[in-house]
Amino acid sequence: MAKENYKGIWVFAEQHNGELADVSLEMIAQAKKLQAITGEDVTAVLLGDNVASLTDKLFAYGADKVILAEHKNLANYSARPYQKVLTELAEKHKPSILLYGATSLGRDLAPRLMISLRTGLTADAIELSFDEDGVFCQTTPNYGGSILAHIVILEHRPQMVTVRPKLFAPLEPVEGAKGELIVENIEVEADDSYVVISTSPKITAGKPIDEASLLVAGGRGIKSEADLKSLEELAELLGGQLAVSRPLVDCGWRHHDEQIGQSGTAVKPSHIINVGISGSVQYLVGMQDSECVISINHTNGAPIFDVSHYGAIADYSTLIPAITAEIKKRRA
Repeated sequence: MAKENYKGIWVFAEQHNGELADVSLEMIAQAKKLQAITGEDVTAVLLGDNVASLTDKLFAYGADKVILAEHKNLANYSARPYQKVLTELAEKHKPSILLYGATSLGRDLAPRLMISLRTGLTADAIELSFDEDGVFCQTTPNYGGSILAHIVILEHRPQMVTVRPKLFAPLEPVEGAKGELIVENIEVEADDSYVVISTSPKITAGKPIDEASLLVAGGRGIKSEADLKSLEELAELLGGQLAVSRPLVDCGWRHHDEQIGQSGTAVKPSHIINVGISGSVQYLVGMQDSECVISINHTNGAPIFDVSHYGAIADYSTLIPAITAEIKKRRA
């Protein structure tokens, strides 16, 4: 079928245990920006069991339509049933654009839809736009963040993309907003080769870094684990969390959950203090929406200073202990 017959912008509304993933609301906001150019409806597609109550929230955050498919075999995410149902819905309604969150679920589901719908997929996009010719364009970092690639899917539909969480802000909700609810009655076969035995919440010490209002982030320039401990002490004194860039995770000093960047977590703290971080694109896309950026680096002209509100060209190994000592002195 000709691509002109595909209309509408779809957002896969990811939910877990009856709670919408934040990234779904973030993507609706981005879909509304695309709608301002195309004029096409924004539709949230919600799969699950006993999740109809979530449709009001999707309308409140900007969805024009919600397609709801409920079945007991969709209660927990299972790759093949979700793939089959979403494929059938896409073939029936023929959206032009389909957005997924770049979560563990989205990264598993989207490539499966790419195969079953015989279309293209851009992974881990950081920007969605239209070029001067009106072609939908997705921007994603490549080669470790050293370049930005602009990707288009010219002929095949739907045009699909996974979008990293925390890069965009949801719209302000409009309580009581209404839209068109499309209920799809479907039969879903269980996948006997995939069984959820049990689930339990992940327990972490302190807040996740994407929920912290203040972060002290260490990068490649940190010389030792002992030095990293000094950053952690500063973070605790300021009521924040320690975070790191990828090199410190790669060398085993900190866990991946604490990594900021395109291959880690995107964050939006009110304040972030970057220490020993040069400022690669891969890192910057993960903290670009921080309200106040403070950076310490011994190299004059480091790229991190280009995005910083305040900066110090200094040796962190003397500056950080001095700051910590001053804070303790003032609180004594």
